[in-house]
Amino acid sequence: MQTDQHQPKIREFTVSRRATAARGARTIALAAVSATGALLLAACSPTTTTLNYDPSDGVGVSVLGEDDRDLRGINLMVVSAAEGEPGNVLGALANETSEDASFTLEAPGAAPVTLDVPAGGTVYLGTETGETVSLDTVGAAPGDYLDAVLSVGADSAEFQLPVLDGTLPEYADRLPSAAASPSATPNQ
Repeated sequence: MQTDQHQPKIREFTVSRRATAARGARTIALAAVSATGALLLAACSPTTTTLNYDPSDGVGVSVLGEDDRDLRGINLMVVSAAEGEPGNVLGALANETSEDASFTLEAPGAAPVTLDVPAGGTVYLGTETGETVSLDTVGAAPGDYLDAVLSVGADSAEFQLPVLDGTLPEYADRLPSAAASPSATPNQ
């Protein structure tokens, strides 16, 4: 009778072992299908880390050069209390050429402003250590865009310059004060 007592346990072990093997095979098959699906989806989607984009509230604009990147505005925006009021331009101007360049920013209703950028240099606008560039009049309300033109010599690029106000704490101290600070040289 000892043989009869051990047989059911062996059968249970065999059934359990078969069930475990089948479960393992299903898990491997499911993992293979999932991996194949993920690879197919990855192959169909673009690699977004290689795309150029504006990482903040401002916009980028290229004026000219190889791949339109040698002379450019980076993260440009204007901060103003209201439409028709003065505004401070924030961002940077980059000159990756071997010659000095004079950038001119034009916006409707405002006097053009010109700023010199040395060869291979970047000039920051609106920072503690950068240049103060002001538009005497901003022709759009905060939350809207100005139709602006950035030019260097005979080459220019039209772009939408975002207008912000002091609602966001990081721009509150960038609003033009009642005693306007000197702006970049106006182009007359």
